Order: sequence, then structure tokens, then C-alpha cells
Amino acid sequence: MATQLDLQEQEQLENIKHFWKQYGNLITWVVILVLGAFAAWNGWNWWQRDQAYKASALYDEVEKAAQAGNAEQAQRAFDDLKDRHPRTVYASQAALLAAKALHDQGKADAARAALAWVIDKGSEAPYRAIARLRLAGLLLDAKAYDEALKQLDADLPGEFAALAADRRGDILLAQGKKAEARAEYEKAYRAMPESAGYRSLVEAKLTALGAAPAPAAEVVR
Repeated sequence: MATQLDLQEQEQLENIKHFWKQYGNLITWVVILVLGAFAAWNGWNWWQRDQAYKASALYDEVEKAAQAGNAEQAQRAFDDLKDRHPRTVYASQAALLAAKALHDQGKADAARAALAWVIDKGSEAPYRAIARLRLAGLLLDAKAYDEALKQLDADLPGEFAALAADRRGDILLAQGKKAEARAEYEKAYRAMPESAGYRSLVEAKLTALGAAPAPAAEVVR
């Protein structure tokens, strides 16, 4: 009986040896690849968290500088952030903050450059849209009307359509094109929810042009 069991065990061992001889290398490499992929995934997640943490710290620097009215420091911190972590949301947010701080300090060219960076390099469509709207406003201030309108000709997310129409109306009005401006204001008024506080400002613009606001065909909720 023992001999029979020994023979069976020996046969099983031989089968295992044969199996490993034939497939051992393949299995080993599969295991290595799986473990490597798992390690890489964990490493990538750690790297992303580390980058986000560092980007957040630099964003805080921009925010503090902007709140303190220190445009130069805001610019330096933003430059550092966009050089090191350009694809993060923090970079776009920092650019918008830096642009405002720079504009408030009379540095219009630098403010426009910061907004242009978001438009060109920003990773999120909403931030690019905000940058376009703000840049159009700065170009309007500079009387660069055609360039301002060009910013609004871009394919903006739908939720920004009303604001884009309002800004387009401002530019057209500055050009003396009252009828076209009124049409844009009416478009903006109709697209805005009744609860939007900014809607009353658009209504005031229409009233100033001698046009009662057209009733909203569809209220955006």
C-alpha cells in the first residue's frame, strides 16, 4: 500500500516538474507583470497625490498673495505652479486669481497673458470658458473690440452661453452697434434663470437701450 502511494506521489511530482518545465517561465513572467502593474498603479496614484499636494501648496501661495494685493508675488507663485504642474486644476485656478491681482494693480498685459495661458493650456473646459469671458472684458477695456469678440466666438460650454451673449452685447454697444447689442442682451436675458441675480443687470442694460426685456421662452433651471 505504501509502495503504491509512493509511486503515486512520485508520479504527481514528475507531472508537476513537467508542468513547471513547460509553463514555469510563462507563469513567472505573468506573476511579475501582474505585480509590476499593481506596483505601478500604486506608484502612479502616489505620484498623482504628491503632485496634487504640491500644486495645492503653490495655489495657496497665489491666493494669499492675491488677497494681500501683492501682484508680483502672485505672478511668481503662478509662474512656478504652471511650470511644475501645468495640467492640474490648481494651475488654471491660480491663473485666474493672478490675472485679477495683476489687473487690479494696473498690469493689464500680464493679466491678459495669464488668462491666455488658461485658454491655451487649461485642463478643464469651464476654466477655459471663464478665462475667455474675462479676457474679452479686458480686451473691451483696451478697445480691442475685434479681438474681444473673437474670444467669444469659441465653442464655450452651454452653461456659459448667457454670459457670453451679455459680454458680446457690451462689446457691440461700445462699438455703437445698439441694435446688435440689444439682440445679444435679449438673448442673455432669455437664457438666464429668473433666480439669477445678474439677470437684473441685463434687464437694466435693455431698459437703458429703450427695450423692455423679452419674456423668457424657456426658463433654465
